[in-house]
Amino acid sequence: MRVSKGHPFPLGASCDETGTNFAIWSAHATSVTLCLFGQSAGSWSEVRIPLAQRTHGIWHAHVEGIQPGQLYGYRVDGPWEPGEGHRFNPAKLIFDPWSRGVGRQLVWDDSLFQPQDSQGQLIRDDRDSAPFAPLAEVVHEEFDWSMDHFPRTPWERTVIYELHVRGLTMQHPGVPQAQRGTYAGVASPAMLEHFQRLGITAVQLMPVHAHVDDRRLVQSGLSNYWGYNTLAWFAAEPRYAVSQRPADVIREFREMVCRLHQAGIEVILDVVYNHSGEGDEAGPVLSLRGLDNVGSYRLAPGAPSEYEDFTGCGNTLDLRSPRILQLVMDSLRYWVSEMHVDGFRFDLACSLGREQLFMEQGSAFFDAVLQDPILSGVKLIAEPWDLGPDGYKVGGFPHPWSELNGKYRDQIRSFWNGHGARFSELATRLAGSSDLYQASGRTPSAGVNFITSHDGYTLADLVSYELKHNLANLEQNQDGDNQNNSWNCGCEGPADTSEILELRFRQRCNLMATLFLSQGVPLLRGGDELGKTQYGNNNPYCHDSELTWLDWDLNSEQEQFLEVCCRLSRIRSDQTLLRRTDFFAAAAGRKDAEQEVVWLRPDGLTLTSDDWAHDQIPAMGMLLQSIADQEQAAAGQESLLLLFSRGAEEVEFQMPEHSSKSERRRWNIILDTSACLSEHSPRTVSASCTVAARSVVVLAAVRDL
Repeated sequence: MRVSKGHPFPLGASCDETGTNFAIWSAHATSVTLCLFGQSAGSWSEVRIPLAQRTHGIWHAHVEGIQPGQLYGYRVDGPWEPGEGHRFNPAKLIFDPWSRGVGRQLVWDDSLFQPQDSQGQLIRDDRDSAPFAPLAEVVHEEFDWSMDHFPRTPWERTVIYELHVRGLTMQHPGVPQAQRGTYAGVASPAMLEHFQRLGITAVQLMPVHAHVDDRRLVQSGLSNYWGYNTLAWFAAEPRYAVSQRPADVIREFREMVCRLHQAGIEVILDVVYNHSGEGDEAGPVLSLRGLDNVGSYRLAPGAPSEYEDFTGCGNTLDLRSPRILQLVMDSLRYWVSEMHVDGFRFDLACSLGREQLFMEQGSAFFDAVLQDPILSGVKLIAEPWDLGPDGYKVGGFPHPWSELNGKYRDQIRSFWNGHGARFSELATRLAGSSDLYQASGRTPSAGVNFITSHDGYTLADLVSYELKHNLANLEQNQDGDNQNNSWNCGCEGPADTSEILELRFRQRCNLMATLFLSQGVPLLRGGDELGKTQYGNNNPYCHDSELTWLDWDLNSEQEQFLEVCCRLSRIRSDQTLLRRTDFFAAAAGRKDAEQEVVWLRPDGLTLTSDDWAHDQIPAMGMLLQSIADQEQAAAGQESLLLLFSRGAEEVEFQMPEHSSKSERRRWNIILDTSACLSEHSPRTVSASCTVAARSVVVLAAVRDL
């Protein structure tokens, strides 16, 4: 093999006509050796090539004759000074964090770790980890994107469906057996039909970056099923592909994206750039830790042998480091430019914006994204919290970010389960959470509203359990959130009385109706529309089994609830009044405030300040009107009335008078959650409407001809 100096950019392994350029960053290393691996007759061979060229901390070389499919890793030498944060050891094979493919999976072995003495001090261990370490693979995969187009769905029309690639289709009878649990399964005809029936405009994939399963879990017969344990930020998880050859994995992912795009569905990735799969200071040496520990992780002030852990996962990536920031930015651009995804949901996003200690809107990461011509135009969703100081930042992210609205989740749950949320809090969330987003110049679409997500109870469990039931996780029920803000409707777990079952069904309808009727962007946890249960387990991150897989064998009640969800999605799609691009005039202080939204008591009068303060009304109405918007008026969407009753008794609600005439209008009832278990038949009311206990009623004004 002929070796030349090559080029420092791009980082990773890049093929050309004659061979492959290898470039990897390490600012504090004294030497870096490229290791090429081959397998013959069941044994592995290793060829070592020292990288003599170093440019601004990047080690590089071009090796002729190296083609796609070549497996490789690195050995990195430098100071062994754990007390200063340096943990170089050439006995530990290093995975290239810029690699596009995982060619060989990790096998857990003691040689992957640095042991500790009785005082907890790290001991340099010279056992070779190469036989067990994950190997990167040189990948070059051409793809014809000429038939693809980005849907670019406006935020106000977006409906997001959160899913796990494997769990979505493992039990779907309409998906071919070979495609179940794969990227191909996500975009199979059966799933596309389901998404379109449900009115989904974007799928949000739980982590698909190649990840490692924690050793503890593997030894217990479990796995890191959720995937929040990243090894490779450029490589798609091979276990979700029909063929696990890296080139095939890339192709299958791209084909999934194309088919979803052709159906008008965007692809949003749940990405984990806040920590890596190497764990805490006692964790394995797999990649960044052995590549340049000081330059990669946030080290504890005054104790650089330990980490600042703002993530609860043992370490925190240091985006103050220019090369780690580059790693993240290069990865994001790769997934948009070369894999054609439409956006990202950032796990524990506060960690990405922490400078010295606290999250700052002007941090290097937020500024880099804002000015990037590729990334600034895609959908960006922050999970706006982490475990660090002042780590709950809902409403605290800059333009153009949207955020998972945790306050929405908590207050809507509290309203319906009777735990104390006021009608005023319900009103604020229904109207788009202007208290969180308006001051920063953002719109209601800055709030991604959700009732449930992968992290916590399913919707069915939210109305069936008040205590977590996580013993199957083998952590003595100590994991998972203890505060679930749930109500079991009268008994814990499965119920055998029709009263409790009907109440639970109605509560699910109420919660789902609130989600689809709120200003902002609705996010639906995949499986909630099917009545998915995890039997009270609110943290099943380690279960790749029927506990977490979606069950598509639906009984009549599940079919009815699915139809309720579809009807709600159609109502949202049909009613422009539910999809505002700005806040109501009242929130903006405009004079025409009363024309856009009116909050009503059951007697048909406007809510007073005393009503808001004391919360003594049994029900509340939200009257949406569009007098100024001629387009909406022409479409017959002059008025929409939403009635919410959480009390135990029915309420007679007086219909409001016409805004320009002292007379009653006629209203069509287009949804009544108290009647969702019965055959839907349209009803028209004019003077009053009976609102059943614990229910939502949606009425559309009948346009006078």
